[in-house]
Amino acid sequence: MRLAIFTFALSLSLSVQARVDTLWIHSVYMDIDIGTTVILPKGYDIESVTEYPVVYILHGAGGDYGNWLRRLPQLEDLSTDYGFIFVCPDGGQTSWYLDSPIDPQMQYESYIIKELTVQIDKEYRTSTDLVKRAITGLSMGGHGALYLALKYPNKFRIAGSMSGGVDLRPFPKNWDLPLRLGEFNKFPQNWEDHSVVVIAEKVDPNLYTFIIDCGIKDFFLDVNRALDSTLNKRGFEYNYSEREGAHNWPYWRESIRRHLEFFDKEFSNQN
Repeated sequence: MRLAIFTFALSLSLSVQARVDTLWIHSVYMDIDIGTTVILPKGYDIESVTEYPVVYILHGAGGDYGNWLRRLPQLEDLSTDYGFIFVCPDGGQTSWYLDSPIDPQMQYESYIIKELTVQIDKEYRTSTDLVKRAITGLSMGGHGALYLALKYPNKFRIAGSMSGGVDLRPFPKNWDLPLRLGEFNKFPQNWEDHSVVVIAEKVDPNLYTFIIDCGIKDFFLDVNRALDSTLNKRGFEYNYSEREGAHNWPYWRESIRRHLEFFDKEFSNQN
């Protein structure tokens, strides 16, 4: 696996240095180089023993690995405030963070689980304890975060979703989904198999802790309410909320702060 790391020091003093790395990892599954932004808390470079909790933050459709930091540069301060390593992977424009059953060039599920997470743990002092690792995301990334957690509890058990497209079936012509799963009328099982709300019916609810939210003016509100009902019925441990807002960055900038606070409490509860 080829790996390139570009580091940007954002302070003149090593003791208060903030650091943002851009990783380029060659994916064997797709035979392409994929970028990832890694944000390290201040003091990371002068400590040699500390293992840091890590939070993976997934972008939405049309985004890329730099999307979160461009839209919310305060992530650097939040990394230091919480003492977390943030990992912002590239999920392609519309991969939905799954392994497409019809397109061999869209295997982002395998890339993240089998390549990216392994490389992150190798290159950085991340805590590999499942109770000190979380994943969240917005829109397509909200789906991706819960989807990956539900399918791979050996990687993620604490997860979140902001305005997530957690049921793909109501959107048979949107966001390149037919290119990833096939036409809905021809391949309905593909759509079932890759929808979070369906997968949640089939897994052990005792493995997970989730935080899920959606704006009351969001076009994904109904599918999030359906997921809330499913999780409640099945006995998951989770926090669900709705608040004023739409499918946009003003909403997500507030949401990510709530998710980080939630993760911090969950991590602390495990000490």
